[in-house]
Amino acid sequence: MQKMNVESFNLDHTKVVAPFVRLAGIKEGKNGDVIHKYDIRFKQPNKEHMEMPALHSLEHLMAENIRNHTDKVVDVSPMGCQTGFYLSLINHDNYDDVLAILEKTLNDVKNATEVPACNEVQCGWAASHSLEGAQQLAEEMLAKKHEWKVIYQDDAE
Repeated sequence: MQKMNVESFNLDHTKVVAPFVRLAGIKEGKNGDVIHKYDIRFKQPNKEHMEMPALHSLEHLMAENIRNHTDKVVDVSPMGCQTGFYLSLINHDNYDDVLAILEKTLNDVKNATEVPACNEVQCGWAASHSLEGAQQLAEEMLAKKHEWKVIYQDDAE
């Protein structure tokens, strides 16, 4: 296959096993700052996906709560394929620490009583949310945290 400009387009989605957390890229700025981009995959590509109201609420909850556990977050973004999120951190490259931060964040989601910024003033599609759906996704991901380091099917066997 031709090498593509987008890192995830070069990933063989038939060989990965979700859920997983993988380092997807590193970019160094001209002043020495380093961005680490992680692929946080909740669902198996091309087999399952997150429903939009649940994904949308999970995005709000993760974006708000992860910043309580680190000041290194640049962005938390959902994937268009609805199978996961990208997490970008600045000057933070400790993979095990990233897993711990994610675990704390997902526990925050499980314990949430409302979706932050779930209104027409703060959200572009406030009608499309599901706290219960987001919490279910968080519970499913946490239940398989022992699998997060296994990226490829061959590594699982």
